[in-house]
Amino acid sequence: MMSFRGTRLQELRLPQGTVWMLETLAAARGKQELYEHQSPQALKTLRELALIESVESSNRIEGVTVDHARLRPLVIGDAPPRDRPEEEIVGYRRALDWIHTQRAAIEMSPETCLQLHALAQAGTTGDAGVWKTRANDIIEIFPDGRSEVRFRPLAPELVQGAMKELFLAYNHVLDQRLVTPLVALAALILDFTCIHPFRDGNGRVSRLLFLLGLYHHDFQVGRYISLERVVEQTKEEYYATLKQSSASWHESKHDPLPWLTYLLSALRIAYRELEERASRARPQRGEKTDLVESVLENLRGTFGIGDVERLAPNVGRDMIRKVMNRWREAGKLEVLGRGRDARWKKKNGD
Repeated sequence: MMSFRGTRLQELRLPQGTVWMLETLAAARGKQELYEHQSPQALKTLRELALIESVESSNRIEGVTVDHARLRPLVIGDAPPRDRPEEEIVGYRRALDWIHTQRAAIEMSPETCLQLHALAQAGTTGDAGVWKTRANDIIEIFPDGRSEVRFRPLAPELVQGAMKELFLAYNHVLDQRLVTPLVALAALILDFTCIHPFRDGNGRVSRLLFLLGLYHHDFQVGRYISLERVVEQTKEEYYATLKQSSASWHESKHDPLPWLTYLLSALRIAYRELEERASRARPQRGEKTDLVESVLENLRGTFGIGDVERLAPNVGRDMIRKVMNRWREAGKLEVLGRGRDARWKKKNGD
């Protein structure tokens, strides 16, 4: 809300580099439909990978990890969770499913934040989908063991009013075309993070909210490339720019530009990866070997022949096995175990 008060955003002077990134992202957005027509099978593979990576990375940023062998059954299959971390994995997957399938019908609103929180927290904690009732200062712990308050979010009694103001302001600047959509979305995520409206799970909800906002502005890269993974891979910059842009936020004297620049950069990384993967994995019409190889190029972690078969439904199992064995002989794949349930893994560790 502080970012939207007055004419701060309208008067924000964007450096030439930031303007260039906005133009680059607009051009990348225009190529999305081309990829969908040229590389439908490759994008199907990327959608599954993005879902797995997004669930894993967003939870790992928050310190929640599970056995890697359990990820695919939990995210893609119907495996029931065994413990609390696995419940949170399944919860985040459900939140992503909701956004990916219902994005056009989901409004950017406080109520949506509550629903995302309820889903992401798996609905099993007492305050899932409920605004915080106690202060939750953000503490920074240093290598020598010292700790200090890095940021003091909004007080609990102010949260509900602040969230209402935030979304009213966000939708207003978009309706009136006062601010470029990506600038408005970055400001929304910054203010949401500074309000810190939930006791726990604010980071997860902020990333889900960013994905939803991108969809609303027709930036669909998050459907194919995990934005959460990009954030995890650049998390030092993520936290540094968030700290920089949140300084003096309560007094409305903060500078949103470092945070905006970071988000645009992360988005640009995702689009460059999408272009590279879609181009590299695009098989020639009718060439089943190329189709199997395109699937193998994009699979990560361990997988079985059944996983490849599902992503290349028009290719027989014998052909899939032949291609995988050829990759194994070439030193590109290794097999873990024996028999029909054997798992495979790429030698480069992807």
